[in-house]
Amino acid sequence: MFGHIKGAFTGANSPQLGLVHEAHGGTLFLDEIDCLPLSAQVKLLRFLQDKEYRQLGSTKISQVDVRIIAATNTDLEKALEEGRFRKDLFYRLNVIPFALPPLRERREDILLLAQHFLAEYAFEFNKNITDFSPGAMQKLLLYKWHGNIRELENVIQRAVIFSNQATIQDTEIVLPAHEDTLHQESFKTAKSNIISQFEKNYIHSLLLIYQGNITKAAKSAKKNRRAFYE
Repeated sequence: MFGHIKGAFTGANSPQLGLVHEAHGGTLFLDEIDCLPLSAQVKLLRFLQDKEYRQLGSTKISQVDVRIIAATNTDLEKALEEGRFRKDLFYRLNVIPFALPPLRERREDILLLAQHFLAEYAFEFNKNITDFSPGAMQKLLLYKWHGNIRELENVIQRAVIFSNQATIQDTEIVLPAHEDTLHQESFKTAKSNIISQFEKNYIHSLLLIYQGNITKAAKSAKKNRRAFYE
């Protein structure tokens, strides 16, 4: 990250400027920040506080102007409790937090990403594949994607490798054996299920608020007591 000078350690036959230097004037993206060893966390914290660093083996202080973006797919607050991540570093990094929803909660992105990976791997493997069949698209949309974008990319890559057609078919979208997919149902059934769940949650909440008093709960809901009771 910070680089080294020539002769800093055995095998250091030439100087290395380091990633921090390369990012000067731009952005340094630190992925999987939770995997950084505690000893390295101390050095990173010092750099974030002072905007200064030293190359390994050097006595010269260097300064850079970089924007830091750190990412993790684990619960950092739990890592703090377990002593795997320094609190001072966490609060130094956690200035503007962003929580990226899992892919299954932004299904409008699935086909866009799938088309992107299709074009990428079709070019890489010199395949004349340009689209997905309706069945393949439905299969992609109904899967829950616990592995998020990386899992989607792997599935598309595999499909491109084994496909000999211009359109990826549903049989070429290979998902885990248990196939954890969303249940496919008609619009009418899906709407009915959602309304039923809403009513259950709404009424349950009101009864908790009014400690089981149906008259008060019905009045709050602006519903006839008998209808509310039923």
